[in-house]
Parts: sequence; C-alpha cells; structure tokens
Amino acid sequence: MLEAAGYAVTITEKPVCCGLTWISTGQLDGARKQLRRSFDALEQAAPQGTPIVGLEPSCTAVLRHDAAGLLPGDPRAARFQTATRTLAELLAATDGWRAPRMDDVVAVAQPHCHHHAVMGWQADAELLAQAGASVAAVGGCCGLAGNFGVERGHYEVSVAVAETALLPALRNAAEGAVVLADGFSCRTQLEQLSDARGIHLAQLIADRLEDPA
Repeated sequence: MLEAAGYAVTITEKPVCCGLTWISTGQLDGARKQLRRSFDALEQAAPQGTPIVGLEPSCTAVLRHDAAGLLPGDPRAARFQTATRTLAELLAATDGWRAPRMDDVVAVAQPHCHHHAVMGWQADAELLAQAGASVAAVGGCCGLAGNFGVERGHYEVSVAVAETALLPALRNAAEGAVVLADGFSCRTQLEQLSDARGIHLAQLIADRLEDPA
C-alpha cells in the first residue's frame, strides 16, 4: 500500500522491539536495552530525514513519547520521535495522495488507547471521512490493555471494560460493518470476545486499491 502511494519501503534487517513489554512491567533497564537495539536498527534502515511509519500504536507511542524520557542523553531519541508517524499522518502529508473511495464502507473503529492518548486519532478520522466512509469510533478501551487482560485475576475486569463501549458498539453495528482496530491487543480482544475480525487501516486501504501491486 505504501509503495502504491509512491514510497520505497525499508524494513529493519533484524526484528527489534520497542521495549513496551518491559516498560509496562516496570523493567526500565530492559526497556532501555531494547530501545538502543531498535535505534541501532533504525539508523541503518532510516537515514536522516526518512519518515518512520508506526503500524502498531503501542510501538509508535513509545517512539513518540516514552523513548525520549527513557534515553534523554541519546540524541537518536529526539530524532526518531520527530521522524515517527502514524500511517494516517504519513498519508495526510503525502503530496498528491488521495484515499480510495469508501462511500460504501460502514465501520466501527476501536482507536487504541496509546494511539488516542499520545498521537491522537484525528488524522485517521479525517482520512476516513474524506474517503466517504461512515465510521463510529468507540470511546473507550477494549479492555485487554496489553498484558493486563491476560494476567491471572484480570479476566472479569477485562471483559467488563469491553462491555462498556466496544462490545455494545459491535452488537449495534450494521450488518457487514467493518471493524477497524490497528492495535494487536484490540484485535486479540475482538477475536476472543466476539465474532468480529478487526482489520488495520492499511488493510482497509490496500483492499480498495485498483492495483495493489
């Protein structure tokens, strides 16, 4: 999809981690170690001035917010903070790019909590509106919240949180509605608690390209 928008796409040579799993459990030294590895990989894959596209909201939020606080003495933290974009942010700033028409799309969107809190979901909402999609954004957490929902003793709370907004929105959605969920946690919760299959914004756009190749 990014290539169709005119970009040459590079992926880090080796898989690396943003460190969020360490951050969320208070293992900050481990998080710093993971971030330095990620910075090393990004330096090779993304020369100065190259935008970095975050597809998983949690990872994107770490690069946009947490990394600078964890590694204040590393100048790469500020560089990557500035370079990192959400997919919708990147596309909105791409000269000449227009989203494929989605006038027939009715969707329920579950903005990831980190996406909402750190980056904001406005760019996504505007992209979808300009494409003609009819989107109802859920105003609450899916309930899984990273590792919280899978920890012993948290299942009932996790389900109760999902019942505050997400699950009712799915039950009230029109037949055939698309369920947008960029976050892995949100898609996992959807898979566990409903018959819905969440898809990423990139998938929605790619499926509607005239020539995806």
